[in-house]
Amino acid sequence: MTMPVMEPDLDATVLETWARAIDEGPFSSLCWGERIAFDNPDNLTLLGALAAWTKRVRLLTTVIVPQLHDPVMLAKGLATGDLLSGGRLTVGIGVGGRHEDYHAVSADPATQNMRGMAERVAVMKRVWAGEKTTDSVRPVGPAPIQPGGPPLFVGTIGPKTIRSAAAWADGLAGTTLDLDVAKQNELFDVTRAAWAQAGKPKPHLITSFWFAFGSPEGSRDQIHRHLRRYMNWIPAEYVDAMAPMTGWAGSEDELLGVLRGFEEIGTDEVQLIPTSSDVDQLRRAADVAARL
Repeated sequence: MTMPVMEPDLDATVLETWARAIDEGPFSSLCWGERIAFDNPDNLTLLGALAAWTKRVRLLTTVIVPQLHDPVMLAKGLATGDLLSGGRLTVGIGVGGRHEDYHAVSADPATQNMRGMAERVAVMKRVWAGEKTTDSVRPVGPAPIQPGGPPLFVGTIGPKTIRSAAAWADGLAGTTLDLDVAKQNELFDVTRAAWAQAGKPKPHLITSFWFAFGSPEGSRDQIHRHLRRYMNWIPAEYVDAMAPMTGWAGSEDELLGVLRGFEEIGTDEVQLIPTSSDVDQLRRAADVAARL
């Protein structure tokens, strides 16, 4: 389950309520994303809070963009989160799709590619291994709880980028807009083949999608409003055109059928992305997850 970090008017009470409810529910992981030029909480600051608010569930960034950070400081922050959570952190990373986030932190837009991300991953892994990355007196700590650092999942929906990530990633943290199970399975097959060719264990396979419970019209409108606000870098007319076919909206039984379809193709996790901070949406999703 994803935290409602992209929703407006958040406060500590809302975030803690969601985190504790996810931890106490049937969910396997708690997820949250990163944007810079937006009103969402800072990714690493929230990681510390989530580590304190939860005890069981895995914590999964979906996704953090390494090119927006100094890689040594990012490695240190993530290792700290792994320490605080008792080794429950998984790091989903991606190149990010918004140029304004790069500009907001004066990051080089020429690094907004898989090569730029892989270079930063290499630095982060050296830090987690206890190696010195400069001529400093001591290596950068703390050491992560998980040997070698938290698992890394690549956040992408492209076959080419999946193949390039097979050298360093442990799994796929993908997403689907239209919930097309057949297309998702094709992407999973690409991932499985790339991991096998690299001589690696089977990848952890994740997809995600936006959701809303309610009447057919009300739940679809909820997703539309969310997309209009979240996808503010895309012209509104394009968002309006894609909104009727994006994400899932409906009843508990309908969602259960969708999730079982993804289960049948070997999906390890489906991350539901809320389009409201109303905790009743979370409770209804928990009721569905408990039936799987």
